[in-house]
Formats: sequence, C-alpha cells, structure tokens
Amino acid sequence: MQTLNEYCRRQFGEKLYKLSLNGGMTCPNRDGTLDTRGCIFCSAGGSGDFAPPAQLPVEQQIEEAKRRVENKFHGSRYIAYFQSYTNTYAPADRLRELFMPVITRGDIAVLSIATRPDCLDLDALTVRSDDDADRNACGKSEILKLLGDLNEIKPVWVELGLQTSNERTAEYIRRGYKNEVYKEAVRVLNDLGIHVITHIILGLPGESENDMLASVRFAADCGTGGIKLQLLHVLAGTDLALDYENGMFRTLELEEYLDILSKCIELLPENTVVHRLTGDGPKKLLIAPAWSADKKRVLNAIRARLNLRP
Repeated sequence: MQTLNEYCRRQFGEKLYKLSLNGGMTCPNRDGTLDTRGCIFCSAGGSGDFAPPAQLPVEQQIEEAKRRVENKFHGSRYIAYFQSYTNTYAPADRLRELFMPVITRGDIAVLSIATRPDCLDLDALTVRSDDDADRNACGKSEILKLLGDLNEIKPVWVELGLQTSNERTAEYIRRGYKNEVYKEAVRVLNDLGIHVITHIILGLPGESENDMLASVRFAADCGTGGIKLQLLHVLAGTDLALDYENGMFRTLELEEYLDILSKCIELLPENTVVHRLTGDGPKKLLIAPAWSADKKRVLNAIRARLNLRP
C-alpha cells in the first residue's frame, strides 16, 4: 500500500496539502442533460461541501484556503483541488482560462480535477486503435487535449467518480453512465500520462461485501493509478436520506467498515496510490452513520487496523 503522503514525498520531495477549490461548474445530473436531481447521495454542494463559494475568484479562494491551514501545514507547495461538481463540464476555452493561471503558480505543485468519465468529451475521439501512432493525440477531444497540455506544465490528476462497478447499483444512485465509459476514460487519461484517481463508495444500499470488493478490483484492472475509498454518508436533503429514513437500508458499523477496507487494500497493486481511506460529511448535514462524526477516532482505528503511521 502506498499512501498519498508517501507518494508526494517520493515524487515532489515533500508533503503537499490539498486546497479545495470551486470552479463554478454544474453537472449533467443537475442541469437536465441526464437528470435534475443529482446523484442520490450528493448534497446541494455537489460533493464540495468544504470548498469555498464559487462567487470568489479562484486566486482569492487559494489564498483563503492557505490561510486556513497555515497553523497545521508548513510546507511550500500545494495541490489545487477543483472539487465541487463536475470540473470538466464546460467548453475547453473556459477550462483553459480557469486552470492555466492556477497550474502556473509557483506554490502549486499539482492540479487535481474531480469530474465524471462522461464529461471528458470521449465521443469526440476519432482514434480508437491501440496500434495507431496518433493515438495520444486524442482525436478531436479539446478537453483531453487541454488536460494533456496542462500535464506538460505540471502533474495533472483527474479524479473519476466511479462509486461502484455494479450496474444495478449505478442505476439506483443515478450515476448516469455505464462502466465502459469509465474504462475508456481511464485508458485515454493513462495514454496522456495523467494520474487517474478513482472514487469508490463503500456501503452503498443493497451492496454486499463482494460487490464492494468487485468495484475495487474493476478499478484496478482498468488501470487506475490512485484510489479514494469513501464511507457512505447519509446527508440531509438528499434522496438517499429519504430512503434511509424509510428503512430501506442501513449504514455500515465501524468494525464492518474496517474489515471491508482492509480487504479492499489487499486487492490493490503495490503501486496504487491510496488517496483516501474514509471521508467525513459535514456535521450539520450528517444523518448516518453517527460514529463517522468522530473523525479522530475513525482515523486512529484505521491506522491501527492497517498498521499506518500517524
């Protein structure tokens, strides 16, 4: 197992701190393209509840985020993490104007972009053959070309929200795309030399332990370079909360989560970077599981189970 801190020290010579940013995007699951309700678990903040308001200029967001962590982080460089909603869901020209001033800053070591596999303009690709010499040109996808250009300046990480490889669960959570779309996204991003991070939720309604392990195995087999394992949180104001309150499912207990987490880690290739082992929902929105609100206890339990250093 390779932790994010270990990876950063190896690649950049120091620990990097992540600055959560808001690029002012929306999502095809919210603007009516696929749906208007969002994914069933997603709060109004679009999975970016800890990111600043989109109304603030990104430069100001960065400086304010740095000030918030100055008492606990004393390094010189950061990861600029565009977290809220779907951060490639815009024309390439707008994305270039957003990302270029960030990635060229001296205090930014990595540009990290959270998005959906179906928002990389994959349909525009004209190059499909594995033996085509022009394969890395990514056909006519302007978004992928932009990501490749940015990655020539500094490392770009792209986080893809797979959540599950179970197509039935994916339909229930309103993910909005098939597994093959994720698989193709990983392929073309790997071709560009971009570090792919896959987000998987553990404890989704109706899923067995085997389902969760299958999702991790699927992501690894597709070639993801990194992984985020996220405990399912039930947040107020979501459709998931309605199903929970109606008794349609239960959330994992801490010991269950630790057991599943350890089995997930065992499935990963040695070079896979583990970017997250849990996650915490905003306390003002959290409905369940209640134990997840005690972040210190949860992290200590994970470290003890996996024999990790603090």
